[in-house]
Amino acid sequence: MLAYIIGVVLFALGICVSVALHEAGHMVTAKAFGMKVRRYFVGFGPTVFSFRRGETEYGLKWIPLGGFCDIAGMTALDEVTPDEAPRAMWRFKTWKRTVVMSAGSITHFILGFVVLYLMAVTMGLPNLTPVDTSPVLSATSCARSATTEAQAQDTSCPPGAPRPAEAAGLRAGDKVLAVGGKPVASWTEMLAAVQATKGRTVFDIQRGDQRLALVVDVPQVQRWTSAGVKEVGMIGASPQQPAVTTQYGPVAAIGATFSFTGTMFAETAQRLVEFPERIPAVVTAIFGGERDPNTPVSVVGASRIGGEAVERGIWVLFFFLLASLNFFIGVFNLLPLLPLDGGHIAVVWYERVRDWIRGLRGKAAGGPVDYTRLSGITMVLVLIGGAVTLLTVTADIVNPIRLQ
Repeated sequence: MLAYIIGVVLFALGICVSVALHEAGHMVTAKAFGMKVRRYFVGFGPTVFSFRRGETEYGLKWIPLGGFCDIAGMTALDEVTPDEAPRAMWRFKTWKRTVVMSAGSITHFILGFVVLYLMAVTMGLPNLTPVDTSPVLSATSCARSATTEAQAQDTSCPPGAPRPAEAAGLRAGDKVLAVGGKPVASWTEMLAAVQATKGRTVFDIQRGDQRLALVVDVPQVQRWTSAGVKEVGMIGASPQQPAVTTQYGPVAAIGATFSFTGTMFAETAQRLVEFPERIPAVVTAIFGGERDPNTPVSVVGASRIGGEAVERGIWVLFFFLLASLNFFIGVFNLLPLLPLDGGHIAVVWYERVRDWIRGLRGKAAGGPVDYTRLSGITMVLVLIGGAVTLLTVTADIVNPIRLQ
């Protein structure tokens, strides 16, 4: 239990640090371009402490959920003092404002990459792509009928059950080259060949430097499948499982991490596309339905999974989740919706394109976008976001996703 609590706290702390650095990304780039940063605070609520260095106030607040960076004049509607007006953010060039507003997401991407790189050179990167295992035996067992899903998942052997592979002399570590004269290159191919076989069959085996021909008396048994119960051949053998992670050297890890990051970006984009259609499943889970492991989770849910990972000693999963969450937050924050940073970037580039078109038509540049006209849409999006957050937090409390 203590390990679980430590895991939850560590994961929550990791999220808080990520969000704090997100805001630091805005602050550092804004200062680099000469914009005035009034305040940089970690957390929300009452102030624990603060101090001023130069023109910026830094501090910590009691609720460690995020933080904020107050840049003078982020929009033309923001109130600024006379001395702040020349350095108001909205007066700067489009590309500079874009860099500042995207810096938070870029920070998340950098953090995710660093976490994955450190994983690659220490504990290894998870193998995300399913790989068909080589036709190498890890162990022999029995051949028995199983007419239900529960029976099929049961790996125990009843007394007296036939052991065809063992009886023929097959051993752990043997690689099957051919079944009945038909070459096989993967465990899936070998399994299909065995299931289509009956009676005495020659198996070509590679055992170390030796090549052997062993005769297996393959019995036909009834086995449950998703398509129903079928009669298939079975020898009683299990495959060697591929490595869960792959470790790299310091140099090779750079390319591997870039490749892995690309895969994670693709997965994140797919998750965002599927996000709306998975919300009904969250509601179902709240009212007692089975929780789909692919449904969205909140910070609460992610922290609970992180705690379980630490409790079981699965640190690879803990850091993978932390990197995944950074990528998700980074991509999500760039969506062209207010009040997200991506929404502000969209408005900035709308102004830029609009003024370019006006210039082609011989007209003067238009003024800054009136954000009050977008307040209705912004409020709707905030309410939707709040509702989704409430649903996922509730589901993660009453019916959380758990490690299998």
